Amino acid sequence: MAEPIDTPALRARVSELGCAALVDAMGRLHEHRANFLPLVSPDPDRPLFGPAVTLSYMPRRDDVPQSSQSFGDFFHRAVGQFPGRRVLVLSSGGYPEASHGGGTKLSRVALHGLSGVLADGRLRDFGELRTYDFATWCRGEATRAGGDTVMPYAAGVAVEFAGVCITPGDFVFADASGGVVIPAASLHRVLETARQVNEEDAGFLREIRATEAPPERGGTGARRRRSGPPGAAR
Repeated sequence: MAEPIDTPALRARVSELGCAALVDAMGRLHEHRANFLPLVSPDPDRPLFGPAVTLSYMPRRDDVPQSSQSFGDFFHRAVGQFPGRRVLVLSSGGYPEASHGGGTKLSRVALHGLSGVLADGRLRDFGELRTYDFATWCRGEATRAGGDTVMPYAAGVAVEFAGVCITPGDFVFADASGGVVIPAASLHRVLETARQVNEEDAGFLREIRATEAPPERGGTGARRRRSGPPGAAR
């Protein structure tokens, strides 16, 4: 099956459905965990959506071949020849409090037209990242470089992200309420199920308002409660 095409209309539809409905939809269609808790963003009003390209970090070692390769080497290996509107997913390598990049390294994301960055670690230079034309969600801001703690290790592989498995091509969505990972082959079924979830919730809300609304203040019910013989206890 061909990968779904990321279009402005699709992005608008996903944002309108919202993260909670998408998570509920994934729960109806798949048995595996697909959501993660809220992250931090330099621009929290900007949601993130797109198919994933992955880059895995590992604890730093100086005796493996990867230690001599740069972030740029792994970035280009991850995004390939057609980066499009993809999301660069950075797995933390077990150190979510370490910095995994900053404004200089991640300028490549803007240069190659990616939709954004989803990092299971901290990032530097929030002020600079805020100026780029892509969304960024991560564990928080860092000031200290993390190169002595973690290093890029593999690109284009399945990664662990906040307890969730993300494979290249999965669609990821993140906003201020949290995030969800959707297999590409399930995307349109998930979106339709999420629409149904929202319609069901709207129906439940109408039912609650119709059947459980309290009597209007000052209405006949209120007067009836206050009726009684003169001097009766209130």
